[in-house]
This record gives sequence, structure tokens and C-alpha cells, in this order.
Amino acid sequence: MKTVCIGLCLGCFFLSALPARATVYWVTVAGLGGEPEYEQRFTSLAKELDKLLKASGGEARVYTLTGNDASRTHMADTMGLVAREAQPEDDFVLVLIGHGSFDGIEYKFNLVGPDISAAELATLCDRVPARRQLIVNTTSASGGSIPALQRPSRAIISATKSGTEKNATVFARYWVEALQDPDADVDKSEAISALEAFTYADHKTASFYESQKRLATEHAVFEDTGKNEPVRAPSVENGEGLLVSSFTLVPLGAAQKAANDPAKRALLAKKEELERQIDTLKYEKAAMSQEDYQKQLRSALVELARVQEELEK
Repeated sequence: MKTVCIGLCLGCFFLSALPARATVYWVTVAGLGGEPEYEQRFTSLAKELDKLLKASGGEARVYTLTGNDASRTHMADTMGLVAREAQPEDDFVLVLIGHGSFDGIEYKFNLVGPDISAAELATLCDRVPARRQLIVNTTSASGGSIPALQRPSRAIISATKSGTEKNATVFARYWVEALQDPDADVDKSEAISALEAFTYADHKTASFYESQKRLATEHAVFEDTGKNEPVRAPSVENGEGLLVSSFTLVPLGAAQKAANDPAKRALLAKKEELERQIDTLKYEKAAMSQEDYQKQLRSALVELARVQEELEK
């Protein structure tokens, strides 16, 4: 009986020491279509994303603006609400679906009424206290928004490599698909990371142009250090890819069930934290001794296996 009590106490201590799972705030905006075909496409994608995020479980707060609600005023109000509710330990994701423009100097996202510039978008995002942020700009000319949006602890994914790729994009279609397809979970962690979703959508986009026998007019890129040029693949040398690889978007399978189970959410948070530690170690390996790297990696892997075992009980 004494052994059981000790075990229960240790178990309670272990759980109480685990971090609370962060809330993920999602704001999706389907901008002005201009034509019925685009209007329907943008709205449909935004609503599909809204539905799957709300069904994904866990601590997610989802805000979606479509139609007449996709205006500067409504967007500013929604971002203001998130800024008041979010905490530093939370995550924040902004998804822009629609048309964008770039005049060689300034990027603008096309909305109902006045458009909004990348600098104005950055100001709205800067007010959100969540330290880890992700902006997914799937619009035409979206690459032109990156310089204004860059900052440390914020990852930016854009459908185009620059503001000069101005044709309508298809990246958004495959981004939404990635969050629903288990094949996107390349590392089989039962969760889709921002990097996995980016890679999936990028490959699908390239295949689309190949199947249509068309010259690709969009080349997706990302930047997640706040200081470098955007890239199309992770690079340990300049640190690109660390944030997007550790930024969990949606859980799958058993992880999704755990996200819906209050008793297991802390364990899931611990698992995600350990996975981030392992990703960080890979990027810091070059600056560490082999012995220290192996020691820290082994410790994290053992702890990860233990947490995974607890989750599967």
C-alpha cells in the first residue's frame, strides 16, 4: 500500500510539473475575390480550414473572416480581440487567402473596402503577445510582404518567392489539404508541423503545374529567423527551419484524442516541448562537442519515450 501511495504521489508530482498546453489562436481571412469564381474559392477554403481547426481538438481559438466581414475594420477588431486574450506562452497563426498586390515597394492584401499593407499587418501582429507566431500568406505577390513582416520568433510562409509573382496562386488549396492528410506527417509524430504543411503544399503545387503543363508562376518560400532571406528548404547553417519545424499546427490520431482529454493535455504539451528541444539540438550540433550533443539528445529521447508511453496508456 505504501508503494502504491508513493507511486501515486510521484505521478501527481510529475503531472503537476508539466507545462500547461498552450492555446493556439488562429485568424483566417479570405480577402476580396474580385470575380465570383475567386470569391467562392477563397471563401470555401477559409470555411474548410475553420471547420477542420475547430474539429482538431485541444486548446484552439479559431476566428475566420469571409465575405463582407473580410474588411480592414473587422480584421483589426479581430486581431485586437486576440491581442487582449492571448498570453506570451500561446501560439498565434494568421492565414491570408486571396489576392495580393505589390508595386515594387509595398505589398497590400486585397480586402473589402480599403486594402491593408504588409506594414499594417505587422503592426497588428506585433500587438499580439504570443511569442511564437506564424503568418501564412497564400496570396499572389505574397513574397513582397516578407520584409515588413519579419521579426524574431515569427515564421512567415508565402506562396510566392517575391512580389513579382503576381498570378493567382493555388498554394492555399494544398495548405488546407496538408492539415487533413496523414501523409503530410512525414516524421510520424501524430501532428502536422508548419514545415511539414509547407513541404506538402509546395510539392503539390509543383505537381499541379506539371500536370497542367504550365510554367509555374508561384514558388513558395519561408523565413523564420527574422533576419535572413526567405528559403525553400531548411538550412542548419543559417538557422532557417527551426521554428517552422517545431510549430505544431494540428494533432492527428492518438495525439488528437489526447488534446481532447484534459488529463492528457499536459503530457501532450511535454511531448511537444521535448520535440522542440530535439529539433533545437540538431541546429546547435555544430557548436557543441559530440559528447555533449549525444548526452543531451539521449536524455531528451529517453524522456520523450517515457512521455509517449504515458500518453498511450
